[in-house]
Amino acid sequence: MEDFEVTPWKASGDINYEKLIKKFGVSPITDSMKQLIKDVFGEIPLEVRRGIFFSHRDLDKVLKDFKEGRKPYLYTGRGPSGPMHIGHALPLIFTRKLQEKFDTFVLLQFTSDEKFLYNPELGPEQVYNYTFDNIRDVLALGFDPDKTYVIEDFRHIKYLYQIAVSVAKRITYSIVRAVFGFTNETNIGMLFFASIQAAPAFLGYFMDDVYNCLIPAAIDQDPYWRVARDVAVKIKLPKPTQIHGKLLPGLKKDVKMSSSVPESAIYLSDDRKRVKKKLMNAFTGGQPTVELQRKKGGNPSICVVFDYYKFLFEEDDKALKERYERCRAGELLCGECKMDLVDRVSRFLENHQKTKASIKDKDIERVMIDNKIDLHSLVNEFKMLR
Repeated sequence: MEDFEVTPWKASGDINYEKLIKKFGVSPITDSMKQLIKDVFGEIPLEVRRGIFFSHRDLDKVLKDFKEGRKPYLYTGRGPSGPMHIGHALPLIFTRKLQEKFDTFVLLQFTSDEKFLYNPELGPEQVYNYTFDNIRDVLALGFDPDKTYVIEDFRHIKYLYQIAVSVAKRITYSIVRAVFGFTNETNIGMLFFASIQAAPAFLGYFMDDVYNCLIPAAIDQDPYWRVARDVAVKIKLPKPTQIHGKLLPGLKKDVKMSSSVPESAIYLSDDRKRVKKKLMNAFTGGQPTVELQRKKGGNPSICVVFDYYKFLFEEDDKALKERYERCRAGELLCGECKMDLVDRVSRFLENHQKTKASIKDKDIERVMIDNKIDLHSLVNEFKMLR
């Protein structure tokens, strides 16, 4: 039995990503794929060269098409079950970079319906408040408002429903039970939601002249795209493609940064005092005493603090390598390393919070899909139902 668990709703244990590649049937991002990315973009993004985004489905097709002038569109999203933390922001930051690289539009789906269905403790008012707070956080990450379409499932179901019905017609209960682990106790809303989440993977083809849908997201969401890919052929639309990211580790050992474990997470709303308290108590690969650290060195390969530098808070590869080697040699103490990270994380959050505070209601309305395109001018209703 595996000593870790990864589902769209839960991740725990020491995640073995090589095993996940085999289990989910995805392809690793190899050196040849990295070279193709460099040929297309002129560089390899930090998230790819450090293995943070590590696997894919048909990414090579997207890149080759783009080299020949055929653009993809991007689709990702956020399940608004609570305040956002840095782990939630990680794939969205990468998506924003891809938006710039591909010079294309992105669909950002906020699955307020899923969170209402899945969590019996979440009421409509909470979901509403989390949704619009999360939208502000996501927009504050720097998406191009002229090329960004926000889909909030409750408000924008008319843009999704016909496609979702087409998808749902081709999905059986046995499929969702096998893929998602649903049981006889699972409410029927969760069964249908798989088709709602699939819909934006096809909607973009009705919006613009695009050739692929590329989904940058954490690997835990892959089951939804496996179902969508199987259905794509049946509704005569291209299979969605993906690039998968690792889950940002929580501050505690073997725990994903999670809203359900508040002490494991650094929230986008945290102030410096909270950041310092959390990071100073984070799990590290250091020795129990200064003397042993000087003598034996630390182990950054299992250190959560080092992971945060690697994932987000050290852009210079040379500086990251030097930090690793100084830790191994016992030259760098955990307290010093943590305080440096406190400074970096606090600056990031302060800048983010200022940007978020500057986003007005009108800025949110500007990117809502119903204020940017008209459904009936988009496509004849019957053409979307397949």
